[in-house]
Amino acid sequence: MEVSHTAPRATFRPGARLDRARQAAPQVFERLRNAILALELPPGSPLSRADLAAQFGVSSTPIRDALMRLEEEGLVDVFPQHATVVSRIDVGRAQQAHFLRQALELEIVRLLAESHDGALIIRLDHAIALQQQFAKAGDFESFIAADNDFHVQLYTAAGKQELWTLVRSRSGHIDRLRRLHLPSPGKAQNIVRHHRLITRAIEAGDADAAQRHLRTHLSGTLSELDRIRARHPEYLSD
Repeated sequence: MEVSHTAPRATFRPGARLDRARQAAPQVFERLRNAILALELPPGSPLSRADLAAQFGVSSTPIRDALMRLEEEGLVDVFPQHATVVSRIDVGRAQQAHFLRQALELEIVRLLAESHDGALIIRLDHAIALQQQFAKAGDFESFIAADNDFHVQLYTAAGKQELWTLVRSRSGHIDRLRRLHLPSPGKAQNIVRHHRLITRAIEAGDADAAQRHLRTHLSGTLSELDRIRARHPEYLSD
């Protein structure tokens, strides 16, 4: 797969019109959050409330509420009476999110390896097949969605869906690090390989192997932190 080490530029567009049958603020939040995680809105990008209101076709109130939620997740910095900008990637928060996710998923894969759920294996293999397809096409955003679906399947099968919501709300900084790392040669294929190893270990009922492969899988990006920082020093903050 041909890839580039260059970070994505700011190419954010609001996209399709908001669904008027639903509250505007959650929709604005999700679209801005997705753009930040995909680095369509890279660290340092200014977010004008007036411009966003015009782009989304809403009043200032949904924009304010969406930005408040993004601030709570540490994805934007709000300077009262001055500006709101996309935050730099906080390495400390990324490490804490990694710790939380690893602690939860180590127990989840052990539980699943002991449960022998054949239907789960089919769903995991399907997610892996999609990832392989998107990796070959260089479609990183679809790849990330399929990657998340793989992990959602783990939480769901273990009856821990609400914990995935918690993890997601804490993962904005580590997710952006992963997005910077993903175009590196072989990274996407390594993710696919690790998912296969985790799935086969769960299928075999080998909880120790499942945990071992999961630990390696989740540690991949942080193990390359120095290289990521060297390539994108303007994006990271310690």
